[in-house]
Amino acid sequence: MARILINVNHQCHELEVRSDERLIDTLRDQLRLTSVKEGCGEGECGACTVLMDGEAVNACLVLTYQGRGKSILTLEGLSAEGTLDPIQEAFIQSGAIQCGYCTPGMIMAAKGLLLKNPSPQESEIREAVAGNLCRCTGYVNILRAIGSLAQKGK
Repeated sequence: MARILINVNHQCHELEVRSDERLIDTLRDQLRLTSVKEGCGEGECGACTVLMDGEAVNACLVLTYQGRGKSILTLEGLSAEGTLDPIQEAFIQSGAIQCGYCTPGMIMAAKGLLLKNPSPQESEIREAVAGNLCRCTGYVNILRAIGSLAQKGK
């Protein structure tokens, strides 16, 4: 076990972790951030997508110690003082949420895209969420939600 400092959702945490501990396990088990879902455990479904220094990553493929010195953002860290992030609002307004299992990962992938490119084309939106599987929505409303923000440059 090793003691590390890790910044998650704008807060520094001192944690004891195993050298082989995955970020998803630390987020869920130690920090109780349950928006980070484990779907496949192999980086194929995107349910565990978080932002690490603004880049979308699969938390099931990242070791916790790799997060030292980086800023990690989960869905819980998007809203500020009870106000939803515009991407969360867009998902609600567009009906892009059904069962909700993929929603946190989709939102974080979209947020990562919009941080880098506030006005992406549809092809760029599709590419950004390509690693996130949804079995309920058929992606139409998800693409619409992200596209609505792209048009506004949010």
